[in-house]
Amino acid sequence: MKVLVIGGGGREHALAWKLAQSSRIETVFVAPGNGGTAQAERIRNIEITDLAQLCDWAVNEKIGLTVVGPEVPLAAGVVDLFRERGLRIFGPTKAAARLESSKAFSKDFMQRHNIPTALHMTFSDRAQAHAFVTDRGAPIVVKADGLAAGKGVVVAREIEQAHAAIDRMLPEVADPDTRVVIEQCLEGEEASFIVMCDGKNVLALATSQDHKRLLDGDQGPNTGGMGAYSPAAVVTPAVHAKAMREIILPTIRGMEKDGIAYTGFLYAGLMIDAHGQPRTLEFNCRLGDPETQPILMRLKTDLLELLLAATETGEDRKLDQIELQWDRRTALGVVLAAKDYPQQPRTDDRIRGLPQPGADVMVFHAGTRREGDDVFTSGGRVLCVTALADNVRQAQQRAYEVVREIQFDGMQYRGDIGHRAA
Repeated sequence: MKVLVIGGGGREHALAWKLAQSSRIETVFVAPGNGGTAQAERIRNIEITDLAQLCDWAVNEKIGLTVVGPEVPLAAGVVDLFRERGLRIFGPTKAAARLESSKAFSKDFMQRHNIPTALHMTFSDRAQAHAFVTDRGAPIVVKADGLAAGKGVVVAREIEQAHAAIDRMLPEVADPDTRVVIEQCLEGEEASFIVMCDGKNVLALATSQDHKRLLDGDQGPNTGGMGAYSPAAVVTPAVHAKAMREIILPTIRGMEKDGIAYTGFLYAGLMIDAHGQPRTLEFNCRLGDPETQPILMRLKTDLLELLLAATETGEDRKLDQIELQWDRRTALGVVLAAKDYPQQPRTDDRIRGLPQPGADVMVFHAGTRREGDDVFTSGGRVLCVTALADNVRQAQQRAYEVVREIQFDGMQYRGDIGHRAA
C-alpha cells in the first residue's frame, strides 16, 4: 500500500517514521516533508502544496490512505476534497475542524453541550474588549479567534499585557470577521488528551504533557511547544475517566447532534485543578506537536492498522474494539528552536552533529531542509530530540546527551523538559 502524510513538521516526520515500520506499506509519501523525511528509508517527499493538485496526484498514484498532520489544510477542507474523489483519508471535515479553526465557535459549542471550560466572552470591537478586561482585571486570557500556530494565546498576569494583546489582535475599526475570546484564567496543571475518532467510536491514545513557554520554569512567550513527554502522571485513572466522560464523549456526541460526524484525531488541552477536575482549555483537530513524537515512540501497535480501522464506515467501524499496545517506558522530546523563535525565526543556519537514528533515540526533523549531505534550518522549531528510558529522569538524561551533540547558530532550547514529573 502507498500512504500519504500531509505536512512538513516534526509531527509529520514522526507519523511517516511510524507508518514506514508497517510491513503492509510500500512507500510513505510526505507532502511537502522536510530534511528528515528526505532521506529516510521507504519515505519520499512530494513537493506539492496546492491541495487540489495534491488530490489529483493521490488519485493518479493510487494512494491507499492519507493522514493529515497540520491544522491549516484541515481548516481548508482537504478531507472533504479527498473524499469527493473517493480517496480514503483520516481527519475531520472542514465543518468539524472549526473546533480548532475558530475559538469562538469552539467556546459556543462547549457552552451549548455543557462541556467544562473557562468562563468567556467573544469580542470584535476593540473598545468593548478593553472595557471587559478593565472590569474583570488580571490574570486573564486573550485568544485570537483563528489559527495561530499555537502562538495566538496570551496569558496576561498583568492587565497591561491583556490590553496590549487586544490592540495586537483586533483592528481599531470594528471588524466582525476578526474576533478575540477573552476568558477566565484557569489554575492547575495542563495535560494533552488525544483520541482517535471514526465518527462514532473513540480510542484514547497515551497521555502526554507539553511545555508551551519558551524558557525554563515556564517563563517567556507562548510557542507551538518546546518539548513534551509521555505518559503524563497528572492524568490519573480517575482524571482519565472524567475527561472521557465529561469532555471527549460529549464532544463527539455534541458534534453528531449538530449534524457533523467527527472523524480524525481530537486533542483536548486540559487544565486539571487541585481536586482532579479537568476543564477544556482548547480543542485541536489533529495530533499535537511535539506530543506526537513521544507518543509514537511508545506506540507498539501498527499505526497503519489503527488508521485503517479509524477510516472504516457503517457496520465495519470497530475502532473501540482495538486494544493498543504501549511501551511501558517514558518517552521525552526536547525541541531545538531557531534563533529569534517564536517572533521572527532565522533560517538557513547549517546544522552539525546530527546522530544516526537509534532504537531508543530519534531526532525528528521539523523546520529543516537538505542540500546534498548538509542540513539547514528552515523554520522556527527545527528538531525534536526524543528518547525512551525507564523513567522521566533517565529519558531527560538521554535526550539532553544527544541535544548537546547538535549545533547550529542561535540554537535555543529548554533545559527542564519533564520537570513537573522528574
